Amino acid sequence: MSAPKVIVISSDDEKFPVDPKVAEKSLLMKNMINDLNPDGLQEDFEIPTPNVRANVLAKVLEWCEHHKNTIFPDDDDDDARKSAPVEEWDKNFLKVDQEMLYEIMLAANYLNIRPLLDAGCKMVAEMIKGKSPEELRRIFNIVNDFSPEEEAAIRRENEWAEDR
Repeated sequence: MSAPKVIVISSDDEKFPVDPKVAEKSLLMKNMINDLNPDGLQEDFEIPTPNVRANVLAKVLEWCEHHKNTIFPDDDDDDARKSAPVEEWDKNFLKVDQEMLYEIMLAANYLNIRPLLDAGCKMVAEMIKGKSPEELRRIFNIVNDFSPEEEAAIRRENEWAEDR
């Protein structure tokens, strides 16, 4: 008989059987497993993820599988987490279209996978680094609802923040 699996179920009812060690990269799933199986997993255990679609869940679980043996800085150590660079594998993994990147970040937040959420946030930070307001509007499809006069007034008010 094979070892029990955690069956992660997406919002669109697709089932993903994974090793418990993979599922436990999610603090939400780890707590569910420990709370509902205090004596350890004896049989397959289903965990619904009503906020995560199958295509996104597949990506998140791929990340968890890759990092199942990775030890990340504690959530308590904010400085270490924030200053840790994004690994090359993670950079390549997160080179997806914007919508998918945001959905991965939302899923990581919902499933409480802090290292994946941090990596996603750092990728978005890289996307906006050094960009002008016009470039940011174009990148993020933001409509400029300021009149030219309002925009000029805001620029004057915030001149002190410009890199000069």
